[in-house]
Amino acid sequence: MERLTIGETTLTWLDGGVTYLDGGAMFGVVPKPLWSKKYPVNELNQIELRTDPILVQKNGVNLLIDSGIGSGRLTDKQKRNFGVTAESNVENSLNELGLKPEDIDFVLMTHLHFDHVSGLTKRDGEELASVFPKAKIITSLTEWNEMKEPNIRSANTYWKDNWTAIEQQVEAFEESSEVVPGITMFHTGGHSNGHSVIKIEDGGETILHMADLMPTHAHSNPLWVLAYDDYPMTSIEQKQKWLGLAADQNTWISFYHDAFYRAIKWNSQREITEKVERVRPL
Repeated sequence: MERLTIGETTLTWLDGGVTYLDGGAMFGVVPKPLWSKKYPVNELNQIELRTDPILVQKNGVNLLIDSGIGSGRLTDKQKRNFGVTAESNVENSLNELGLKPEDIDFVLMTHLHFDHVSGLTKRDGEELASVFPKAKIITSLTEWNEMKEPNIRSANTYWKDNWTAIEQQVEAFEESSEVVPGITMFHTGGHSNGHSVIKIEDGGETILHMADLMPTHAHSNPLWVLAYDDYPMTSIEQKQKWLGLAADQNTWISFYHDAFYRAIKWNSQREITEKVERVRPL
């Protein structure tokens, strides 16, 4: 498991599963000859995307950023459609670190699409139960409201099964929420109406988790947004804002989906200057 430490805060990437989604959908209107130079694509035009929660530990508090794709939560048809080749193994990842799901204090949900939220629940007989029963689950109020009452488009990814078992654990915020000192969520919209980014500050350093506004390092151009984005112009505006701040402040940018990098720093020309690479199996 890869780690990144700033000050007294440590990030550890857990094993949350993997999907292979259509590269064209992941890069929107960007022509394939451009994006395929920056991110590998297979013969089915699919790109590898991790769904790996990030364990954030600070002063004895255990937080997760998103929850993985889950285990036993998808049908065979869904696995095929979403290119799922491995489901979540988060509990084993926690065990390797001497932790249990009950030790998680907060789960910070950037948004509630199935590939981020399905790991919050597990099968318990015929019912679903919370994987992290003692955690407060933090998300934006806009996202939470749409999760419970999706529209005709978002109903494909906001599933009732993904919220009924954890409803009592959810705490929703409007514009921003400092969950613990130095770790703050900001509502951005864009990818979804309620999408949020996370800023982690400690020891004079900063980590910015852009979530699905910038799912991989190849999405560094503010104009390269996803066909999945509900509000692409908002995505562009928010990417310009946050990535501009990151470049000016020598900030780490961390990833949930990137199959090659866990986190990077770059310069004003978007050239990578520091990196935490994902250790890929042989």
